[in-house]
Amino acid sequence: MKLNTKRFIISILIASFFIYSVVIYTVGTRVDKGEKWITEQSRQGKLLFQKKNCIACHQIYGLGGFMGPDLTNVISALGKGPDFAKVILSNGTERMPNYHLSENEIDAFIAFFTYTDKTGISPVKDFNINYNGTVNWKDKNEKGN
Repeated sequence: MKLNTKRFIISILIASFFIYSVVIYTVGTRVDKGEKWITEQSRQGKLLFQKKNCIACHQIYGLGGFMGPDLTNVISALGKGPDFAKVILSNGTERMPNYHLSENEIDAFIAFFTYTDKTGISPVKDFNINYNGTVNWKDKNEKGN
């Protein structure tokens, strides 16, 4: 193969790499799906979740400990909801200590769990892997397709 042909092929590969990199790092990053649901109270709940180190035992979006349940969709889970979460946060359980949270702290936790419920699904059961390596899942409220 001639030197000019090799240079042309290498130039095409390098240009393709940079174009592909730009597409990968910009597609889907322009929209924050949770922006319309985040509130000051849910931010406070997130800070409390971090301060109390809840992630050591619980998962959010499938990340965290395994001693307690995944809390991503606790607000919309069948048989659970805000009232269920409020009772658990107020009293604790056999495995979860009672942190003696105030009403404001409990409401902040509920707001944070409502935010996580609207912005994620865990565990993801029905998903597609796109050509660029990103993952899309069906909305839990979506019917059909």
